[in-house]
Amino acid sequence: MIGLLRARGVISQAEIARETGLSRTTVSGVVAELREAGLVVEAADGGVRTESRGGRPPVPISLSPSLGAVVGVDFGHSHVRVAVADVGHRVLAERERSLHVDPDAAVSLDLAAELVAEVLAEARVPRSAVLDVGMGVPGPVDRSRGVVGSATVLAGWVGIRAADELSARLGLPVEMDNDANLGALAEHTFGAGRGCSDLAYLKLSSGIGCGLIVDGRPYRGIAGTAGEIGHLRVDDGDAFCYCGNRGCVETLASGCAIVEMLERSQRRTLTVGEVVSLAIEGHPACGRAISDAGRHIGVAVANLCNLLNPGRVVVGGALGRAGDLLLAPLRDSFLRYAVRAAAEAVEIVPGQLGERAEVLGALALALSSAS
Repeated sequence: MIGLLRARGVISQAEIARETGLSRTTVSGVVAELREAGLVVEAADGGVRTESRGGRPPVPISLSPSLGAVVGVDFGHSHVRVAVADVGHRVLAERERSLHVDPDAAVSLDLAAELVAEVLAEARVPRSAVLDVGMGVPGPVDRSRGVVGSATVLAGWVGIRAADELSARLGLPVEMDNDANLGALAEHTFGAGRGCSDLAYLKLSSGIGCGLIVDGRPYRGIAGTAGEIGHLRVDDGDAFCYCGNRGCVETLASGCAIVEMLERSQRRTLTVGEVVSLAIEGHPACGRAISDAGRHIGVAVANLCNLLNPGRVVVGGALGRAGDLLLAPLRDSFLRYAVRAAAEAVEIVPGQLGERAEVLGALALALSSAS
């Protein structure tokens, strides 16, 4: 039951009974013992999703904040974001700093350590109370060796055991994963994927990443590259992808590809965020670029769903902010290419956590790793 509370944060006794198969009487007895021992408290935020059937509303509970805290560190290509939370999933403090992360791992890790010290001080959490640290990087991760698995994505991190390096700086245990995997874990734990045992999370930003939850757990594959839908071939185009192939969806629909195409036609410098904002405001070229990207991504999502048959696809990342400008053509293309049974079984929904998904996923990773 402690493990379920750590994974879910705030939960009612009725939900515990449903998810564990224990009787409500047994759950009530165990919760009473945990409360008496000071391990469980009544949650202040009451944010439990339960069906209303009349009568007394369920009382949400969570682990006691006195049991410790966890830290999440998210390395993006252009930022470092850090947060600290208690074991009841309450975020206590958060910091972000802009930085070009790719070329220099040491500088990035130093900044992360600095930000961790800042959030712990703000939250008044002593370092001795931190149970674990979760860390995400924007590239494939070989968790067995603790290294980034692609020199073409994070050139300055090659050969560096990044989790060990951050652990040495912090004096704390560190678990590392790919940022899209952490986005999937976050949406599954806190957001649009909650309650779904099999889901895919799309991180559509400068690149295209995908994290997978299978049977309620992250699925990474042998070398950490499961879910790399950005490198599915969807076109016979001439553009080379950094992976060495042609026709990858990444060359057509990633934020970088969209910006490059628009900068040539619009003769101005743009960012992914600016393209999305302009599309929302009605800019015709930006809107068309987002729509075309959605159609290409829909083909890749159809291939993914034909293979894995998830119950939900959660769309996040910077491009996800475009909403139906992206999602409508994505769904149309998906329905054209997906096997009917797979299409009927899946929901394609926007993410709920926005740009914080990866740091919240890092917190969820730390919570799941904490003993």
